[in-house]
Amino acid sequence: MTTRSEFLAGLDLPAHCILSEESELRPYECDGLSAYRRLPWLVLIPDTVDQVQAILACCHRLKVPVVARGAGTGLSGGALPLGNGVLLSLARFTEILEIDTGNRLARVQPGVRNLAISEAVAGRGLYYAPDPSSQIACSIGGNVAENAGGVHCLKYGLTVHNIAALKIVSMDGELLTIGGHALDSAGYDLLALLTGSEGMLGVIVEVSVRLLPLPDYAQVLLAAFDSAETAGNAVAAIISAGILPAGLEMMDTLAIRAAEDFVHAGYPTDVAAILLCELDGTRAEVKAQLDKVCTLLTAAGAGEVRVARDEQERQKFWAGRKASFPAVGRLSPDYYCMDGTIPRKHLGKVLSTISDWSTEYGLPVANVFHAGDGNLHPLILYDANKPGELERTEAFGNRILELCISVGGTITGEHGVGMEKINQMCVQFSEAELRQFHAVKKAFDPDGLLNPGKAIPTLARCAEFGRMHVHHGELPFPDLERF
Repeated sequence: MTTRSEFLAGLDLPAHCILSEESELRPYECDGLSAYRRLPWLVLIPDTVDQVQAILACCHRLKVPVVARGAGTGLSGGALPLGNGVLLSLARFTEILEIDTGNRLARVQPGVRNLAISEAVAGRGLYYAPDPSSQIACSIGGNVAENAGGVHCLKYGLTVHNIAALKIVSMDGELLTIGGHALDSAGYDLLALLTGSEGMLGVIVEVSVRLLPLPDYAQVLLAAFDSAETAGNAVAAIISAGILPAGLEMMDTLAIRAAEDFVHAGYPTDVAAILLCELDGTRAEVKAQLDKVCTLLTAAGAGEVRVARDEQERQKFWAGRKASFPAVGRLSPDYYCMDGTIPRKHLGKVLSTISDWSTEYGLPVANVFHAGDGNLHPLILYDANKPGELERTEAFGNRILELCISVGGTITGEHGVGMEKINQMCVQFSEAELRQFHAVKKAFDPDGLLNPGKAIPTLARCAEFGRMHVHHGELPFPDLERF
């Protein structure tokens, strides 16, 4: 194997771009999924695109694997480093290169924070729609790699629906442009393929994002329920009525109380679940939908429906939701954040089943998630210092993911597969499908050097795991009735 000194001798990088001492490497040993840790072989933090190209070309020539890293806020272990490879940090790529108001586009470097885009264009009456809960910290390059969503993705789409073009560096160091600023581009839709590819096909060095006009008016309702299942059914009722809220979020008792104690958002703390439903558009549109949604929520079993009194209260309602993950983190030494997506019609029953399993495993679960598009985020509370508790937590989480598959859903909505869910890929996809995924990977990265071992399991791994492909509708758990 190539030594670090031999590798660095082939690169013309300034000393400040290279981290090699253990104390320097330690902060990069994990991403937001801190249960998985590994010390990287070498960390490189380039200043320019030319340096990124040189690094990848050198890695390609010497067959050294590479893991690209953004802000490190990912929750699936996608940026877990390799003990024999380079961790390539894009942390210095933080410039907004161009704001094109006429075409409602912005060209940004991958290290730009999600929220910084909206902040930069707010004075022009525009914003960038995808808004993950970590938007104050997460980078746009990581958002593209994981196809991140957020509170408002129900109406305005995921990252893939809000970008126009990418510049990437291939594994052999070539700079490529994918997509374009026109309404369409010729050939295959490689932009969609690259979005959500988890750093396995290329390294993103520029993103062109689409900007939207700020809505004329927005209003949020808070509805309280005496059971999570009833709240889940209310979500389906709203969507079935033909209403498309800007955001439709759900929190259960544990999440509500944690957020209220942390943020003081004004949530009721004696209920089983709340829904936050935001409507936006013209004042007339919002008023008409507001009355209809209030009626629907009451009919669906809401014990209280409260409309934000003013913009300050609307912002407080959302502040509680966006702070819910760190708020829950105050309740337990550790928590394991799951990310599965199911058809909305199954929300009530799936939440009830997770609650039953929480009792079975002896592990509390806080549910806070994008209810409108069925993207679940059960937070399993545990203590990694207790022997066997992490393993029990992972087993519980895996069971939830396979439950999502069994009702016609998928194992991820926005966090990606990374290392966390790689075994469940064996359950969701057939051998033939996995072979096709590997063929796509090989077309971009023949030697398998970009983020190896992530997202797509080998067939040998699936054979060792002992599970292969649960068809939608086949329930793998004898204690779970067919929905």
